[in-house]
Amino acid sequence: MPIFETMIFLTFFLGLIANFIGYIPPGNINLTLVRITINRGLKQALQFITAFSCIEFFFTFFIMHAAKWLSAQVKLDVIIDWVMTALFLVLGAVTWLHRKKPPNPHYAEHDSIRYGILLGFVNPMQIPFWIITGTYLITHEWILTGNFAFVIFSLGSAGGAFLCLLLYARFARYIQSKFALSTRMINTGIAILFFAFAGYHVVKRVYLAVAPKQKTAIALWYSVRKDLNDCRPLPI
Repeated sequence: MPIFETMIFLTFFLGLIANFIGYIPPGNINLTLVRITINRGLKQALQFITAFSCIEFFFTFFIMHAAKWLSAQVKLDVIIDWVMTALFLVLGAVTWLHRKKPPNPHYAEHDSIRYGILLGFVNPMQIPFWIITGTYLITHEWILTGNFAFVIFSLGSAGGAFLCLLLYARFARYIQSKFALSTRMINTGIAILFFAFAGYHVVKRVYLAVAPKQKTAIALWYSVRKDLNDCRPLPI
């Protein structure tokens, strides 16, 4: 196989593997998918996954192009943390308020599609993920660069998201049927996870805001102590 075709395949494959792994840890997207699967059924879940994966293609393509500029933005991590806090709180509140409602498969036909498109755009955690992953892959020359190569990479990224989320949906159905868990119990658990993730981002921001001040105070204390020791009178 010629080198160019090999690199194109590798670019697609790495995009697929990277994003598949990226969506394995529980987060706003896969937990929302679990809730949709449990409450609305697998058909609505597939609509959500398909719509979200399509947006993921454009999202990845944009981030790969803008990675260098985004990595230079000093306050980007702060913005992402507070956006994620707000997003987790909203998702947690919605899930908590609807936790007692029984499953209803009769939703609007395109409701889950619109939901997938919305969360595809409001997905800030993917920004640092692709900045780090994309920069690493490009720096080590594991993928090609340029518009065509980024299109191939983004197709792999969309495929990886689709496969991982599809496994999440099927696993959610399996767990529900295997252990006969009630919809209320699952929704309550998901809501608690959403609130826990929101709390994590708040604690993270508070710690990062307080920690530098503590280090400065400790360094100042050691500096003063050293000066006092230097000023001690010499023994006669």
